[in-house]
Amino acid sequence: MTLLITIIAAVVATVVWYTNEQRSSYKLGTLALMYWGASLMWFIDFVFEYAELKAEYFNQAFADILNDTLLGVAVVVLGLVAWVIILLIKDPKGVLKK
Repeated sequence: MTLLITIIAAVVATVVWYTNEQRSSYKLGTLALMYWGASLMWFIDFVFEYAELKAEYFNQAFADILNDTLLGVAVVVLGLVAWVIILLIKDPKGVLKK
């Protein structure tokens, strides 16, 4: 579930980056790269866990699925928080300088 949530966030961030005219001033590429990096990390985690558990990996308890979902949401939220902090530091519109 964590992998799925981060891939969805990465795809959405990439589409927003691609369609937005002000992509460099809003650092949308940074946001997309953070989510793609998290997706890569969770994919590698999936590969190693699947190699260890085989078909048992797909028979998880509801509590495990819920924990993975909450972890995925937390990763997406923390990525957004990091992106907002980067925006505040870079201040592309010069709002904080005024």
